[in-house]
Amino acid sequence: MSTSGISLVLALTPRRFKGLDIIGLVIFLLDLIFFLFITVALILRFTLHKRTFRTSFTHPREALFVSTFWLSIAAILSNIGEYGRLFLGANTMEGLSKFLIVAFWIYLAMTFSVSVLQYHLLFTAKESRRLHVAAMTPAWILPIFPVMLAGTLAGGFSKLQPPDLAIPMVCAGLAAQGLGLLISIFMYSTYLSRLMAYGLPAQRPGMFIAVGPPSFTCAALLAMAADVPRLFASDAVRGVTFLVGIGADPASLSSGVRLLAVCIAIFFLGLSLWFFCSAAAAVAVGMPDRRFHLSWWSFVFPNVGFTIACIRIGDAVESPGILWTGSVMTVVLVAAWGFIGFRCGLAVYKREIVWPGHDEDSGP
Repeated sequence: MSTSGISLVLALTPRRFKGLDIIGLVIFLLDLIFFLFITVALILRFTLHKRTFRTSFTHPREALFVSTFWLSIAAILSNIGEYGRLFLGANTMEGLSKFLIVAFWIYLAMTFSVSVLQYHLLFTAKESRRLHVAAMTPAWILPIFPVMLAGTLAGGFSKLQPPDLAIPMVCAGLAAQGLGLLISIFMYSTYLSRLMAYGLPAQRPGMFIAVGPPSFTCAALLAMAADVPRLFASDAVRGVTFLVGIGADPASLSSGVRLLAVCIAIFFLGLSLWFFCSAAAAVAVGMPDRRFHLSWWSFVFPNVGFTIACIRIGDAVESPGILWTGSVMTVVLVAAWGFIGFRCGLAVYKREIVWPGHDEDSGP
């Protein structure tokens, strides 16, 4: 997820230099290797230890991270769209656009179904496997996160589709983005109550997960709104009754939609910034356990959304300052990704993680 996120940020960052596209593509190809390796390892695990597949969906810690598989798929699809646009010719892009729209609708259907199933299993888990408010972390929002990223995919893919196919995609993406954001906000109330009553969690890097939903919502809304002028100017919009009934010209309607998207994005950017600063302060005051944990990767992926949101807002309001902020955040993210990747490899080498007795999902 984090490696895909880095390659996506490099594809979108505004201050560019020669060869940056190649660097981003290489990182994306590296991510595909990681994804293939980890997927094969999981298949081997579930094949050799068959009972672990079923219990992974109800384990009080591991169940929350099942959805990261779909988050990885969303990040890979986003990169395919961006780097396909950068490197492929017109003939190849036509085939790729058809693949992306099929992949979008399959992804949306699967992630919506999985989100319902995962929360249902958590709601009906045995008492010994129940999650408790005293141990609540932003990871509780992970099962709804993948379906929310359907909005991010819609924002990236719609501009590659003809208007008659792009309009349903944008509408579905907007609904998915709203679903994910609202469920996350409902969870935030419990999360803040837990912080007030029980203090900071032990795994403080995981607090950055809360930065993700409002950030990705900002980025998705602006990306979808950027394609609205093309869609509203097309013949396909004539079949949308409520738009025809408004009577305004397409240019005025599209300007209004883009203005609304910018206002909502800035509105939610403040929430992202607050959660980012809160998590950063929690880490700065010290972490009870300084050993490497997989939660350290939360320094990267949620902040990918925060960085992309800043870049898209900077583009929308044409602010050099915000765009430079996005570029600085990109550099910091790449540095964090490199350092955490080194520490992750070192932890595996020293048998601190993913070894018998050291698995982070060990327990009941």
